[in-house]
Amino acid sequence: MSALALRGPARIVVRQHRRALWITGALALTGIALMAVARWVLSDAADTFADTGCSVRHTVQGCGTAVRHVLSVELHFSRLLVYAGIAMLVLPAVIGLFVAGPLIGRELEDGTYRLSWSQSVTPTRWLAAKLAVPAVLTVAGVSVLSAVYAWAWSRGRGTNYATQWFEPEAYGAMGPAPVGYALLCLAVGALAGVLIRRTLPAMAVTAAAYVAAAVVMNSVRSGLWPMRTDTTALGTEFRYPSAASDVAVGWMTDGGSRLGDATCIEATDVNACMARHGATSKYLDYHPAAHFWPLQLVETGILLVVAAALVAVAFRVLRRRHD
Repeated sequence: MSALALRGPARIVVRQHRRALWITGALALTGIALMAVARWVLSDAADTFADTGCSVRHTVQGCGTAVRHVLSVELHFSRLLVYAGIAMLVLPAVIGLFVAGPLIGRELEDGTYRLSWSQSVTPTRWLAAKLAVPAVLTVAGVSVLSAVYAWAWSRGRGTNYATQWFEPEAYGAMGPAPVGYALLCLAVGALAGVLIRRTLPAMAVTAAAYVAAAVVMNSVRSGLWPMRTDTTALGTEFRYPSAASDVAVGWMTDGGSRLGDATCIEATDVNACMARHGATSKYLDYHPAAHFWPLQLVETGILLVVAAALVAVAFRVLRRRHD
């Protein structure tokens, strides 16, 4: 950090929490190295399997060992991606807890902030330094981790245990959304620390707020970007789009009215039931894989706007109480 020539409150923040920063950096590098090794192992296993001339779907005599080996490697790689995705989902909460607790809440609770404020450091500048340092590190670190995850995930797309882009552990670990959630939790932690001024309660509120935000965004995500709709006439084969996130499926009448997919689920004669309701086709609302980036960008934009508003409130609260 000394190479960055930090000065004033920002330098103090880094010095106070350098152990936590070093530990976090070491864990991040370990995770990156693990993903890189796993991707190399998978690529090597796939190349070796390709040289055998065997096929997973059409196994011939003498290929059993090779098939079992490559499937085992793919399964372990898929599990690693799931665990890494879960870690990426937890990471924003960890950042928020750190800001709400050791970074801001503890200083306000113990009164150690008075030392900084007595040395010509205004409350506003003090809070700005408390947020600027973790914000810069968060954007840089989470962006790198997200890029590494996406790099590893792209290699596993063609495997037999591939994780789909819309699954929570994959969607929440790729693109700009992880950065948005991390900055949102940072802002929530700052506001909670300034308002509550006690370490543990502020951390508890931050964790609860993150869970609430994640639940809300997951429930409204499908409506953040216009969906595509495919219809298939009754009696013809209904094909689901490849790598698509299903949102709604059901029946459509000749007049364009929609019926839920459970409309005739208990009917003895499904065709007669469909005719009685006037259904002429089956519909599917979905997001194709091409909608990944529009959904990510809209969601990230919402998160950043909310985060900026929370930071503004935190500064306002601090100024009203201490200016």
